Amino acid sequence: MNSLTPPSAPAAPASARAGWAAALVATAAFSVAAPIATFIIGWGTDPTTMLVLRLWLATGLLFATLAIFAPARLRLDRRGLLAIVLAGPAMGLAVLLFFWSLTRLHTSIASMLVALEPLMALFLLRLRGERFTYRNTVRLALGLAGVYLLVGLQGSADWLGLLMVLGTVLGSAFQTVALQWYFSGYDGRTITFYIVLMMALTVSVVWLIQGAVWQPPIWQSWVGILALALVPTYLARLGLFAAVQRLGGGQVALLAPLETFLTVIWAVVFLHDRLTLIQLAGGALILLSAILAVQRLRRARPRPTSAAPADSTGLPEL
Repeated sequence: MNSLTPPSAPAAPASARAGWAAALVATAAFSVAAPIATFIIGWGTDPTTMLVLRLWLATGLLFATLAIFAPARLRLDRRGLLAIVLAGPAMGLAVLLFFWSLTRLHTSIASMLVALEPLMALFLLRLRGERFTYRNTVRLALGLAGVYLLVGLQGSADWLGLLMVLGTVLGSAFQTVALQWYFSGYDGRTITFYIVLMMALTVSVVWLIQGAVWQPPIWQSWVGILALALVPTYLARLGLFAAVQRLGGGQVALLAPLETFLTVIWAVVFLHDRLTLIQLAGGALILLSAILAVQRLRRARPRPTSAAPADSTGLPEL
């Protein structure tokens, strides 16, 4: 989970406890997305169709929640809409590439590789003038060493699957940077709704380009798709927003590696993924580089905005 809100004042003990509880629940909810998607793909539903259904269901739930409880949050100014048009499609394509990568890679390996996203975000921030320090070089070295141990020593890596994950990392990092640059002053619920909406539109366009072939999912797939829309998309976003309100985005972002760790656990337990000790060491190095990169991203400077200050919940999870 990435959140790019500037550090806030320390929360009261009761509020902080509630915030961390919400953050942990949201982290656990986000972590089940890839394993559930793997089951759905195994039941015969292609990733694009799965994502079209998931994202439109989530969009409807988010819209209904805002319309009922905070209708004023449905408004977004022109500047915000223009930024959404840039960031939303990037994340839509990133999520699409990730779930297609699950057809070629083990869920645990794909999830650990995606954890490189904060490191990629540091490179993109460099393009706007952020200084690339020797510590960033250390982070890069750890990440690359982790990738090599995770997939390079095996000699049989699926390079198309790896390229798909690379596209996911680039797209996610681009959106992280967009949030850092343009959305620091907007309400997280508003940004979440519009980005998920744009993601749904983007994936739907890809589905149409692919021929819009409709094969009705079996009932198990429908249950899984509903679970994807409800748990790691809708409920997780609400929990994340509650956590960010109480703790600030920088604190919550530190739980991102925990999400990856939980995803790997679910993949090993429920999908029977098997990782060698060398692969586990590579995953550990990637997570370490991610933790260090997230800490650096917390100190990155957001661009000035005329919008009223508000907490941003960061980018939608996979």
